[in-house]
Amino acid sequence: MKKIRNTNEILSHGDVASKRIVVEIADRTLERLDSYQRIRSIMRMEGGVLHIGTRSWDLAKKRNVYLIGAGKACNHMAMAVDHVLGDRLTRGIAIVKISEETDQFNKTEVFVGGHPLPNEEGHRASKKIIDLVDQAGPDDLFIAVISGGSSALMSCPIDGITLQDEIDTTDVLLKSGAGIYEINAVRRHISALNGGMLAKRIQAVGAELIGFGISDAVGSPATGDIAVPYAAYKSTPIGPDMTTLDDARATIINRNVADRLPKSVVDYLMSAGPEAETPKAFPDNTYFLLNTLPDSCIYAKEVCEEMGIPAMIVSSFLEGESRDAGTFFASIAREIQTYGNPIKPPCVLLSSGEVTTLIGDNSVIKGHGGPGQEMTVSFAITAAKTKGACLLSIDSEGTDGTAKVAGGITDSTSFDVAAQNGISLYQTLREHSCFEALDAIGSTVFTGNTGTNLCDLNILYVPEPNKG
Repeated sequence: MKKIRNTNEILSHGDVASKRIVVEIADRTLERLDSYQRIRSIMRMEGGVLHIGTRSWDLAKKRNVYLIGAGKACNHMAMAVDHVLGDRLTRGIAIVKISEETDQFNKTEVFVGGHPLPNEEGHRASKKIIDLVDQAGPDDLFIAVISGGSSALMSCPIDGITLQDEIDTTDVLLKSGAGIYEINAVRRHISALNGGMLAKRIQAVGAELIGFGISDAVGSPATGDIAVPYAAYKSTPIGPDMTTLDDARATIINRNVADRLPKSVVDYLMSAGPEAETPKAFPDNTYFLLNTLPDSCIYAKEVCEEMGIPAMIVSSFLEGESRDAGTFFASIAREIQTYGNPIKPPCVLLSSGEVTTLIGDNSVIKGHGGPGQEMTVSFAITAAKTKGACLLSIDSEGTDGTAKVAGGITDSTSFDVAAQNGISLYQTLREHSCFEALDAIGSTVFTGNTGTNLCDLNILYVPEPNKG
């Protein structure tokens, strides 16, 4: 396996036949989604001319070429641009979630930002990006590589709001049950870079902007020809922002978090005027969209077909409470194996999206984990009734929640294995300690950086009855 690094551990116990199928599907899907190869497939230098897809730029006419980027897939995206440009690159600044020993750059400085909560290093890197942009001019070219997670990693709150205020705001919103659109509505309107504010800054100095993006937004259509500039690009620091100040205010009210958010944030958002709105259009920029959230399911289905296994995409819009989703998929597995609905076994069900975990009281937290791990723990409780059923749920960028694993994988034997090791999966869910439980039974999935970030990827395999 190229992407999943602990395959041997995963396949050392439980329903190995089912796990092997699920792991192979996940690994081959992640390989196809790697942004390094996606960018290299459309970007090249010929003499002094930069070619990206159907467009070309004569770099002899540019004074400086800068690379800036942030996101959970930024390692691979930035490396691709850095490697293609070589000595043509003046300077690069990349903010990543995890720095890998295998990352190799020529002229790019790498900073490890914080995610899901911002940190000081990301803040420092963001200020360097602002300084770089503000000294640029009309003869300069910026190439930006942005993927999911940039809102936290590229952390630079506006004047009057501190980094700690932004950290506390993110923490409260993540535990409020709010969806990512709601969370971003608040975060983007207190940021000096996010929500299109970086592109606005580049526009102000007259420099040109080329953007590479990966969209992890639930509801994005599948990608088409990535070599053709994408006219409808939106959100992130370099694109038009679709969230509004009114959306931010509604999030605070609807999620009842005004008394838990920093006073500076609430006061600013509730009183800000039209001048504080994020930009809604950038007609002169050139954007290339590498992947969108539905692509993971589409590629996974293609892999299943190559393996000769019937597969169905259940949803690329999956949202809601992670443990509820786990119970639902276990129930569907039982329906499939017992009655052949909605598809006959053996089969694979695929889904993607972004489930969340509601934590109303931090005092109940006794460990680490994330939505993918909670989903697989919940699945294991009910899946004990469906022999051979196996679910892998990962955050496709390689880290799930507060744990440095991509997610979890459980099957119909996992509940009993946990019990034999003195672990109550019910208690594990109550205490949000899914990483510790899954790690103890060899059921985490470790990838490191994958080169993509398309939120959750869930792969459910259901064998025929009595053949698990």
